Amino acid sequence: MDFILPVLCALVIGAVVIVVASIRIVQEYERGVIFRLGRVQGAKGPGLFFIVPIVDKMVKVDLRTVTLDVPAQEAITGDNVTVKVNAVVYFRVIDPVMAIIQVEDYRRATWQIAQTSLRNVIGQSMMDQILQDREQINDTLQHIIDEATEPWGVKVTIVEIKDVELNSTMVRAMARQAEAERERRAKIIQAEGDFQSAQKLSEAARIMNSEPGAMTLRYLQTLVEIGVEQNTTTVFPIPIDIISEFLNVRRSSQDRESSNKLNASADDTAVS
Repeated sequence: MDFILPVLCALVIGAVVIVVASIRIVQEYERGVIFRLGRVQGAKGPGLFFIVPIVDKMVKVDLRTVTLDVPAQEAITGDNVTVKVNAVVYFRVIDPVMAIIQVEDYRRATWQIAQTSLRNVIGQSMMDQILQDREQINDTLQHIIDEATEPWGVKVTIVEIKDVELNSTMVRAMARQAEAERERRAKIIQAEGDFQSAQKLSEAARIMNSEPGAMTLRYLQTLVEIGVEQNTTTVFPIPIDIISEFLNVRRSSQDRESSNKLNASADDTAVS
């Protein structure tokens, strides 16, 4: 009877140790992949569950979105421009079992795929496309990386190019190009303004020419505008119509004098 009590105590302690060793707690954002004698049994969680000690082994997998910084990659664009581009990749595990059994380290594998894909896409793109169409390049990168990581149970949700570094020579060349483009636009706008102004002036001239009193009204309006200002000198413009009348009278008198001279010379010739 003396040895029964120690045996019972040992059994109780052993049972408690086994129960404690079999308890597993997995957080809401985690899953536990269970291996039994080396064979995968599936993913469990979240919450409290039990495994068979020694026989079962559990590997936790985080299901939260992971932010992965891709270091600056130096590449040559499709138009032979050397650039350095860095990016950020957002991904998460959607299949914990595949993420454990298909790849040794899904984080490092995704990081390597992101680097090589970034260099390849930049090498196939033009410099202007990288600077102006980043959204399209981001979509292309996301599709390529997601297609490569899909067999691992990893879903790439967002890929964003953060910065594009150019050498100083290319920056100066782009600045000169932008300045020349602005000058070209300014000259085109000025030429269009001159053209429209000439059109309006031509239309105004035709309207004034069709109406005899239009020039007089314009003359009177000019006098009103001059009178509003406080000037010590007032300029009275003379309409062309008034000057033309005097010119016509003078021209007609000169024509009469010349005709009289021709008649007189003709009479002298006849007398002789």
